[in-house]
Amino acid sequence: MRDIILASQSPRRKQLLEWAEVPFEVVIRSTDETYPEGMDVAQIPIHIAQQKAIAVKEYLQSAFHGQHTHSIILAADTIVVLGDTVICKPKDREDAIHILSSLSGQSHRVITGVVLLSGEKQIGFSDITEVEFHPLTTEQVEFYIDKYHPYDKAGAYAIQEWIGVIGIKSVKGDFYNVMGLPVSRVVQVLGNF
Repeated sequence: MRDIILASQSPRRKQLLEWAEVPFEVVIRSTDETYPEGMDVAQIPIHIAQQKAIAVKEYLQSAFHGQHTHSIILAADTIVVLGDTVICKPKDREDAIHILSSLSGQSHRVITGVVLLSGEKQIGFSDITEVEFHPLTTEQVEFYIDKYHPYDKAGAYAIQEWIGVIGIKSVKGDFYNVMGLPVSRVVQVLGNF
C-alpha cells in the first residue's frame, strides 16, 4: 500500500486506522469548515473533507517539493443532522446542553464524508448512520458534558463514551462511522485506489 497521510487531528480517526492496521502519518493544516448555502447535506462533509485534503496537498507540495506525489491523502469530516438541521460542534457548555437535549429521544443521522486524494486522482463519498437516543434526563446531559467535555464533537457526543453506552437506543449502519470514519469502507476503497 502506498503511503497514507491522514489529514485529521481526530484521535478517533487515528485509532480506527490503527485498529484496521493501516499504516499512516498525520499531517494537518488549518482549513475553513464552511460550506455553500443550500448544499445537499450528504455533500457537506465531503466538501469540508475535500478542503482539508487540498490544504494538506498544497502544504506537502510546497514544503517537500513533490516528495509526496504518490502518497494518498485521507481526509474526513463528520456532521450530525436532526431533521433538516445540520448540528455542528458546540460553541460552549450551554450550546452542548441544548444540542444533546434536542437529540434526546430522537433519531438523527451521522454523516461522515471521506476524500482520498493522490496527484490528480480523487475519490469522495459519504456514509450515513442513523442513531436513536433514549430520552435523556437533564442530569444525564449535564453530567456527560461536565465530565467528558464534548466540545470538539459534532452533535456534542461521542458514541464510544458514557452517553453512548447508557443513552443510545439503536444504531442503523456503520457504528465506526459515528466515531468519525467508516473504516471498513475506507479500507476497501484504499485497496482499489
